[in-house]
Amino acid sequence: MPQLLNAALTVVIGVAACVLYFWGTNWVLDRTLSGEGPNGGANDRRRTKIRPWLFLFPALFFMTVYLVYPVFETLRLSLHDRNGTNFIGFFNYIWAFNDPAVRQSVFNNLLWLIVVPSLATAFGLVVAVLADRLWWGNIAKSLIFMPMAISFVGASVIWKFVYDFRGPNAEQIGILNAVVQAFGGTPQAWMTVPFWNSILLMVILVWIQTGFAMVILSAALRGIPEETLEAARMDGASDIRIFFDIMIPQIFPTILVVWTTITIVVLKVFDIVLAMTNGQWNTQVLANLMFDWMFRGGGDFGRGSTIAILIMIAVIPIMIWNIRQANRAEGTR
Repeated sequence: MPQLLNAALTVVIGVAACVLYFWGTNWVLDRTLSGEGPNGGANDRRRTKIRPWLFLFPALFFMTVYLVYPVFETLRLSLHDRNGTNFIGFFNYIWAFNDPAVRQSVFNNLLWLIVVPSLATAFGLVVAVLADRLWWGNIAKSLIFMPMAISFVGASVIWKFVYDFRGPNAEQIGILNAVVQAFGGTPQAWMTVPFWNSILLMVILVWIQTGFAMVILSAALRGIPEETLEAARMDGASDIRIFFDIMIPQIFPTILVVWTTITIVVLKVFDIVLAMTNGQWNTQVLANLMFDWMFRGGGDFGRGSTIAILIMIAVIPIMIWNIRQANRAEGTR
């Protein structure tokens, strides 16, 4: 009950503060630059120019405090020692390029980048195409989209039961081991099997992101002119030919946007690895390694910040390309 009361109080205070800010700033602006008198016309033009910035100021302020400032502070810390006090130049970056744990994390991140965006986009596209042909397609879409409503940690808890292992002679409750036993195999502690444990972790993110890809691609498919599809069918084109020769080329820019959006999510993957393995058994990724260096074992702000900068450098080009593709697609409409 105290938590509910605190949450309700926070909402009330937040809404009241927003209303007070926007009403108060508009009132001050109207009184300061009055439309009456000999300078009324000029004041009206000034108010028109200033008013949008009053509305944008809170967002710009919080973006500066929580996004812009942390970038520069992280860059500064990456050039300092573990306590962030003594300047050591690029020593942390030299360490990062020579550290085996960082190299293992980079390899795992690359593996995630190859597998997850490709499978999530492909499954989302296939579901988007097939669901429109079924009378219960909307139900199927709802079920596939449902994992998007679950947090990464919540999804990890669910999949812990799928991969659960209770020992060689114990009764198994994990679905995967139950399937293995049904086919005469031996149960495994799947999270301790190198390489395959990373693949199994990727399955979780594919399960989550397929719903996102399905929704975006389904909307894009509805934009394909029906006349084009009918003409192809009249010419004797099979459904497979229509899919590969007409549908995919028509929505290819959207496919790229979906793929790069999921790629950005993958570059920042953290929750799943932390909840499932905590980076053990060669499953470490850069975000989890950054968390380890930054907050565990006394913390090393320099090395943790260096890994954060490496993640940011990897994300920025993809993000810029994604925005350009989206703008280009918007411009062609």
